[in-house]
Amino acid sequence: MIAFSTKITALIAVFASFGESAPHHGPKGSGWNRRPTVGKAVYFITNEAENAVVALPIGRDGKLSAGTSTKTGGSGGIQISAMTGQPALSDALVSQSSLTVVGNYIFAVNAGSNTVTMLAISHEDPTCLTVVGKPVPVPGEFPTTVAASAKNKLVCVGITGAVAGISCASFSGHGIGKMDEIRPIDLGQSTPPVGPPNTVSQTFFSLDETRLYTTVKGDPMKNKTGFLSAYEVEHKRRQPSTLGTQDVRSSPNGTMVLFGADPIPGPKSTIFAADASFGAAILSVDKDGKATTAHMQTLRGQRATCWTTISHATKSAFVTDAAVNRIVEMSITDARPIKSLNLTGNGNAGLIDLKSAGNFLYALSPGNGTIEAQITVVDVSGGQGSLKEAQIFGLAGFARNASQGMAVLT
Repeated sequence: MIAFSTKITALIAVFASFGESAPHHGPKGSGWNRRPTVGKAVYFITNEAENAVVALPIGRDGKLSAGTSTKTGGSGGIQISAMTGQPALSDALVSQSSLTVVGNYIFAVNAGSNTVTMLAISHEDPTCLTVVGKPVPVPGEFPTTVAASAKNKLVCVGITGAVAGISCASFSGHGIGKMDEIRPIDLGQSTPPVGPPNTVSQTFFSLDETRLYTTVKGDPMKNKTGFLSAYEVEHKRRQPSTLGTQDVRSSPNGTMVLFGADPIPGPKSTIFAADASFGAAILSVDKDGKATTAHMQTLRGQRATCWTTISHATKSAFVTDAAVNRIVEMSITDARPIKSLNLTGNGNAGLIDLKSAGNFLYALSPGNGTIEAQITVVDVSGGQGSLKEAQIFGLAGFARNASQGMAVLT
């Protein structure tokens, strides 16, 4: 317990200090389907008092250029640092996937107004966005992460304030329906929450979209254990798909502060998950939704490894650290480090949410109040171990230090 407490104290201090050629086909059913070599656009939220989704076009060379900003009709929110008692701008939502892209739709959370917004992406211009309907209220406080299933026409929101849990609704081209009754997660939090420990990290669907997973951070200093939650999607004849009301919760051995995660394509049900207390782990999930630790890896020099993405170009995972300006590539077979790309020369304090798209990675740095928010573009076209910086795109005029999330249209 002393070791756990020391690690968590150090972790809180870190957060407080923030101011492809197409891949080959895998085996049938592996999930390694062919992907384009570049994406069309990247998206993130400003998370300001008037929240907005910023859309930046991706060129044929994978690089970004100026785009658009579309108001969501809601307001952003900022968590409180457990160490300083002050708003923690550079990791305002302590989560991954504060917005997500499914088909030609974007779903974005508005933490300050307790709503979720749906936007349509123009088929002619991926930076031309239109709000569909009105922002829909969630039955909780401080929503931070959102997942959507095209197969089930279902959108689910992770909520982490004084009223925390998971809530879902069906969606169509006309907008989002009414969010259902919250499936509670007993955090005992405030609104805004005090973190980063003891908060909801990310909600996301399995690759086959039959199950919704949610990572929840523990707080060993208060004897609270983090866990992975798994809910099954339910189908009723001639009725919209819904999410079950009873989840399976498991605390994989060795994990403490589960954060961002990504399902690993393949015949087995596995998840690559970042853990802010040590690095990353590969979790194996059984048929009932219970997760166990298959592999775990401590990253030397890490301070807050929180966000992750899997690249179909390299068939490997990449993680970012909010307080160390680097991207680390890791194996999705055994979690071993493959290569670390040191980015200290670009002046960022660290990187948060990231996404892969074809031969490139896009990682957001909200800045620290002195350094402007930026997106780092990384080229991985050479395969595993080839990552190299391709562009630093400054976000002055589009976003400031509260910006969050990263989603890509491919």
